[in-house]
Amino acid sequence: MTLAFSSVSSTDATGITTGPWRRRKGCHPPWRTCEAVLSEAFHLADPRGVPTFEALLRRNAITVAFRLSDDLESVLRLMRKYAQVPMSLADACLVRMTETAGNLQLLTTDADFRIYRRHGRQAIPCLLPS
Repeated sequence: MTLAFSSVSSTDATGITTGPWRRRKGCHPPWRTCEAVLSEAFHLADPRGVPTFEALLRRNAITVAFRLSDDLESVLRLMRKYAQVPMSLADACLVRMTETAGNLQLLTTDADFRIYRRHGRQAIPCLLPS
């Protein structure tokens, strides 16, 4: 299983390794994501969490596996569709990743992923903290 992650609306960005997912079966690196999510994660991270993100990136526990330029129109279409939520660029990229990357589960703290749909009607496979 491949995992993408989002730390949208999380103030403790280190939670992906130390928090609610640590005990989840099959929830282990490497995690695939997009640059927009990394930008949000670094922005929202407590300054003490930044070194953890840096270390995860350096050891390839988190990898960038999405090129916005390849899926720009699809991402923008998703953002228009969910403008009332609203959907961020990072969220739209992750939804698009779930549409194009086969057996992918989204590791997130953002409950909006229960609203979003991939391929128009399909629920997005998510692991949210319990």
